[in-house]
Amino acid sequence: MTSNLDKLRQLMEENAIDAVIISEDRNKRYYSGYTGTDAYLLILAESRFLITDFRYIEQAKAQCPGYEIIEAFGQKAYEFIKQTCEETGAKRIWFEDDTLTFKEYTDIKAALDPLELVPDSGSIAKPRILKTPKEVNNIRKAAKLADKGFLHILDFIRPGVTEREIALELEFFLRENGSEGLAFPIIAASGPNGALPHAEPTDDKLEYGTLITLDFGCVVNGYCSDMTRTVALGEPPEKLKEVYHIVLEAQKRALDFLKPGISGIEADKQARDHIFSHGYGDYFGHGLGHGVGLNVHEAPRLSPRGETILEPGMVVSVEPGIYLPGLGGVRIEDLVVITENGFDNLVSSRKDLIIL
Repeated sequence: MTSNLDKLRQLMEENAIDAVIISEDRNKRYYSGYTGTDAYLLILAESRFLITDFRYIEQAKAQCPGYEIIEAFGQKAYEFIKQTCEETGAKRIWFEDDTLTFKEYTDIKAALDPLELVPDSGSIAKPRILKTPKEVNNIRKAAKLADKGFLHILDFIRPGVTEREIALELEFFLRENGSEGLAFPIIAASGPNGALPHAEPTDDKLEYGTLITLDFGCVVNGYCSDMTRTVALGEPPEKLKEVYHIVLEAQKRALDFLKPGISGIEADKQARDHIFSHGYGDYFGHGLGHGVGLNVHEAPRLSPRGETILEPGMVVSVEPGIYLPGLGGVRIEDLVVITENGFDNLVSSRKDLIIL
């Protein structure tokens, strides 16, 4: 099997790149196994280095077999990179143009002059879009843990409980049962707050006759999951019931269409057209889904701009939604891995409207 580093070096050769500087945390983990911060990877055709300060030397040695660990900090790290590139004849250096700050870029550019810094335009992260079976298994474990969390939190939801209390209870359960952390801050949005796609939990108390949207994810071995379910506390208004079933059908149509060879645009269109046909097109303002892996939001996109063609090994969310200001919202999200013949849904929680 081609290693992650082999994939990167192949991209370096195709783009006439002599060396790569990696500073983004997930990319560092992907190519070296390093889980700390404050470090650079320097990768050349025949050698590889992890450069960090005293605090992380022993951790780097334990996590990054095959890497030469260099203790250097700040300007000294840049000096090591320049000296190593000059000694090996490396002149064209890739850097992560979408994650480096302007100050970091100007500092590195000045320190490495006259070496040529070349923006990677996302190429360094590109191999991450196709997950290996091991990566998929980590995401599957995270998704299964999230399913357990959903079942747990259903028993906690009742009138008078606040959104914040729901989020805290769910986070405690997930962490207690093996999640390394949260893939992102938990969304627990009730009533009118459900009209905010990325609502933050408040001290608003739950009332009968409202919907509650729960959006959350776990982390297992660095890999994220992502799921959303919307449930009702007591009988909701007929309009929200109608919206729920429209969203559920929109998701079903998108899932039925998912397979290798289609674009993210085409997948998005299946759900979007259904929502538009019922008059709610203006209330579905985000894409159908996104890639999930070491980051909870990564390539590819399922959206009107998602030109990537789906391939086996890609892991994507499928999450249509309708958001009605002043009334509430509905989002239903599964996480799937594209397979040779279609997809495998990693989320098993029920999707019929649960009325508590």
